[in-house]
Amino acid sequence: MDLPDDAVADLARQVRAKVTDRLVLGIVGPPGAGKSTLAERLRDVLNEDGRVAVVAPMDGFHRSNAELDSMGARARKGEPDTFDAEGYVAALRRVRERRGRVEWPTFSRVTDEPVPGGVVIDGEPIVITEGNYLLLDEGPWQDVRDLLDEAWFVDVPDEILVPRLLERFLAGGRSREEAEAKIAASDLRNAALVRTTRDLADLIIDGFAPD
Repeated sequence: MDLPDDAVADLARQVRAKVTDRLVLGIVGPPGAGKSTLAERLRDVLNEDGRVAVVAPMDGFHRSNAELDSMGARARKGEPDTFDAEGYVAALRRVRERRGRVEWPTFSRVTDEPVPGGVVIDGEPIVITEGNYLLLDEGPWQDVRDLLDEAWFVDVPDEILVPRLLERFLAGGRSREEAEAKIAASDLRNAALVRTTRDLADLIIDGFAPD
């Protein structure tokens, strides 16, 4: 089920009403749940009358494939320790404290690598960060929640997640066999872990469109 335009507009109104100096909104959920789509649609609605919002994805802090290979963790890409969580927290703290211009990395599904400085955060009063582990209470991730003004959890059942993830991996050049193995061995396990943080969110949004 897609989220109707009027529902996104209502969410945007809620966000606008809470802004004072800078509002940092976290959108959390399992892989394929629709986090990126919601973040981008929300940003676009908020920016209809001028740039006030920017999206800062957690995926930009994926460790490079070379680093994952050196860790022996390439097959587990997407699990908590395959991200530079310390770097993400440090960048988010700079955004939270308005410490000047921040060049934030994004992630390319074409190259399967982070892109340095993919988005620039400067004077925008609304920063939307989205990712799987924003509410995870372990390691460096446990510092994220205090840097968010609000956290929303986006979710869909596994029977919807699996075909979305399969389509994503096939589009990225994996074979069906490789994609199915990755989903079974890693992504569904990640989804289960992320769902343990669901009750920590301020708002739950079920049944959204794909990333």
